[in-house]
Order: sequence, then C-alpha cells, then structure tokens
Amino acid sequence: MDYHKLGIAFCIGLKQEARILAKILRSHGFEVVSVVCKNGGTAKSFLGISEEDKVRPGQFEAMCNPISQAKLLNHAGVDFNIVVGLCVGHDSLFFKYADAPTTVLVAKDRILAHNPAGALYCADGYFKTRMFP
Repeated sequence: MDYHKLGIAFCIGLKQEARILAKILRSHGFEVVSVVCKNGGTAKSFLGISEEDKVRPGQFEAMCNPISQAKLLNHAGVDFNIVVGLCVGHDSLFFKYADAPTTVLVAKDRILAHNPAGALYCADGYFKTRMFP
C-alpha cells in the first residue's frame, strides 16, 4: 500500500504496548507518530465533572480527547492509523475525524486482558450464565 508514516492513537493505560508497537514498526523502516488519549491535558472539571465522579477524587485528572488525537495525526500527515486500546465511543470519534484509513490492533477489554473474543470462546462454558441469563 506504499505507507511510510504510521500513526498510533493509544490509551494511556496501554502506553507500554504502544511503545513496543512503535519500536517494532520503526525497526521495519516506518516513520511512527503516536498520540496519547489524554493529549492536551484538559481537566475533567472543564466539563463539570465533580470530584466524587472522578477516578481519583482530589487529584488532577485529564479527560480523553480522541478528536484531538485524530486531528494531530491528520496534521502529521500519516498514511495509516493504528488504534491501541481506545475506549468504545472514543474509538468511534477517532474514526470519524481521522483522514487516513484506520485499523484496530488492540480492543480495550480490561476484564479479558484486551481480548474481547475470549468471552465468545467461553460463551458455552465459564461465561454461559453471564451471556445468556
């Protein structure tokens, strides 16, 4: 496909995985640009999110910004994007605003170690009562 510059849009919770992916891609001659979900560092309070609704009340928490992730990778002129663990909904916003074609390498699923197909594999066993109440 003649891609040279690749973008990685990643969740901060998967920063190590994104770092490894970037290293692999660079070792194969690609130029890599990555953008973390919390880019811009906009406080959750900007949207009126109260302290008790934060993950860590009393501490600064930046909100995710998938639209900015897409726009920054657009500005960088990437040929192709790779999503690593963006939240459901955040990934949809990223897809909407990204100019380059995009694929998902890692689907976020903290319960199943980022392997949501695991629930399908276990649907007739361990997860049967959860999947078919």
